[in-house]
Order: sequence, then structure tokens, then C-alpha cells
Amino acid sequence: MDKINLDPYLYFAGDCKEAMEFYKSIFGGNLEVQTYSEFSGDMPGKNEHPDWVMHCLLDGDVRLMASDSQKASPSSAKVELSLSGTDDAKLRNCYNGLSSGGKVTMPLEKAPWGDTFGMLSDKYGIDWVINISEIKE
Repeated sequence: MDKINLDPYLYFAGDCKEAMEFYKSIFGGNLEVQTYSEFSGDMPGKNEHPDWVMHCLLDGDVRLMASDSQKASPSSAKVELSLSGTDDAKLRNCYNGLSSGGKVTMPLEKAPWGDTFGMLSDKYGIDWVINISEIKE
């Protein structure tokens, strides 16, 4: 069966490359970064911020896309990213890595529905929820 992917696209205000390198250190994968100055032609933002990231892709177990944009502001749309699965060690590692320099809003612990669940905001202001399900036999 054909599958449709939903890939989060994150906007940053000048620190996209740094943020995506941080996410790569947690999730692994291949990171492709292209700045505005690398693209030919006239495009918004190219002259004002030539070193800003025009497009970035982290592709591996987790797929994230991002760019630097003047869209990035406290008034932009609110989004949370959710990581879920049954690999306890891998998801705990993600939780610990993402919370480094950030703010834990709910510790990673047993939830009323039986899974292990936690919430945090990383050091770039991106909100994450982590849900570790028990393996059903």
C-alpha cells in the first residue's frame, strides 16, 4: 500500500543550522543544509540574510525539515512534535537529549493509560511529547 508521510517543517529566526545539528546529535541521520546564498535567482530574504538556511532536511529514523524565516516569532502557529514507539532506551535517550538546555514540563513517567509519557520544550522553544508504549505480546 502506498503511504503518505507528514513531515514537520520548523521555522527558526537565524539559528536553524544550529538547531538541526542539535536534533541530528539526538536522532542521527543525514543532514542537508542549503543557505540562501547558495541559491541562484532573486528570492525573499537572500539579500538580507545570505547565511540563513533556506532549506534543511534531517533524514533518518526521524525526518524533519526546517528553514530560517521571518515567519519565526512568538505569534506564529503553535505546534508540538510527538515521538512514540516501544523502544524504551531509544525514546528515553531522545527525551534526555531534547531536554538538555530546555525545560521539562512533565517528567517522563508512568501515565494513567499505562504508557510512559513526558513533555518538554527544547532549548529552541520547540515543544515535544514522548510516549513509550509497552510491547504487547
